[in-house]
Amino acid sequence: MPAETSPAGNLDDDDYPAYTMGRAADILGITPAFLRAVGEAELITPLRSEGGHRRYSKGQLRIAARARELVDQGTPVEAACRIIALEDRLAEALRLNERMRRRPDE
Repeated sequence: MPAETSPAGNLDDDDYPAYTMGRAADILGITPAFLRAVGEAELITPLRSEGGHRRYSKGQLRIAARARELVDQGTPVEAACRIIALEDRLAEALRLNERMRRRPDE
């Protein structure tokens, strides 16, 4: 089976939901309740297993870690989630702007 189609090949994929809630919380040193809170604030949306359990990707763990960082600095969870969403929008706008500037005149 080729690596890209094997389950082990998915572990390099930032979007592959490889982590259970408990494992994700352990990796980040946070509580499952914090993961639920950022989910309720719609910052991340974990995949649900067939049994209904939340599964998180590496990318989602990075986002949750950033939220925890902001909360640890005194930012309320909802505000931290909004800040991260705005940071993501700004980064995307900057990428688009750079791409447009590099486009030759038509």
